[in-house]
Amino acid sequence: MSISTPRGQGFKMPAEFEPHDGTIMIFPERPGSWVYGAVPARKIFVQMISEIAKHERVFLAVSEDSRPEAERMLAGVQNISLLDIPTDDAWARDTAPTFVRNESGEVRGIDWQFNAWGGTFDGLYAHWERDNAFAGEVCKRLGYERFDKQDFVLEGGSIHSDGAGLLMTTESCLLSPGRNPHMSKAEIERTLLEYLGGERVIWLPRGIWGDETNEHVDNVCAFIRPNEVVLAWTDDKSDPQYELSAACLATLESEGVTVHKLPIPWVPVRITQRDLDGFTFEEGEDVREFGERLAASYVNFYFANDIILLPQFGGMNESSDRQAVQIIGQLCPDREIVPIPARELIIGGGNIHCLTQQIPKGAMKWVK
Repeated sequence: MSISTPRGQGFKMPAEFEPHDGTIMIFPERPGSWVYGAVPARKIFVQMISEIAKHERVFLAVSEDSRPEAERMLAGVQNISLLDIPTDDAWARDTAPTFVRNESGEVRGIDWQFNAWGGTFDGLYAHWERDNAFAGEVCKRLGYERFDKQDFVLEGGSIHSDGAGLLMTTESCLLSPGRNPHMSKAEIERTLLEYLGGERVIWLPRGIWGDETNEHVDNVCAFIRPNEVVLAWTDDKSDPQYELSAACLATLESEGVTVHKLPIPWVPVRITQRDLDGFTFEEGEDVREFGERLAASYVNFYFANDIILLPQFGGMNESSDRQAVQIIGQLCPDREIVPIPARELIIGGGNIHCLTQQIPKGAMKWVK
């Protein structure tokens, strides 16, 4: 154990379901992610922000171009702070700091290297400099001390913590050649334990089929209590997700974790021609294709104080939407379940959890 690491200084990553001081989000505008000038997506973002802000402060990053529309759409919504920090896209989960806390309540941020989910190997866009600078800038603006880990590629969506020593990730992501190919699995695991303060790492083999992040853990499995998870599931053995989820289930059971199955949408969510017509892709950016199956999952929900924002996909999935609300409501009876329309989000490449990053409750540095 090194005294220069978070663990060596008594810090660890709290669970998302523990109390928060705030949530970080980024207002969307990238034309290769958000169709039709991000107008449809911004309506969903405003709905998310408005719900979260009832329970905790929202720090919303905006650019010079997006600030006027953010101010207009959020006029009258309390408990929001706008941060003038330009970014390459809106995936705050992956680009904002990962926050850790010690026993005295001090909170610090970890600044990982971000390379657009794979860099020059299989990254999703060609330029990500502003995204990579985002975590450090957030720590600076909000007054949190920063652990500099820019020599290690990691996105926030690729890790989960139960706050009690158990960490979780996927082999398909963290062992991807586009992340840290110079490191062995054992070296990557030691880095996670040292920087997130864990005692053990569960390596799930895979994630959600078709997830272009190399299958982030936050789309397939999430902690709801220490050593207890929900797992994306299908009983349909002909679905490509079946083998992936079955492999994850076997791993979780072998590790002694309590598992609750959360079915994926019953009908695959696919890109339509209307969706395609709304994109403007840049050179070097990953593009969409007509009929492409999107990585839709109800596991990509977000815990805010006293609530859970839960994805809903609508259309032919209204019945599975209701089922997801019922299951999560039964598993988390102390939370209000807030259904959020998510189709406009997943055509951008992610979902509710991918767009949010929690600041755990602690000795607050920022000024309201």
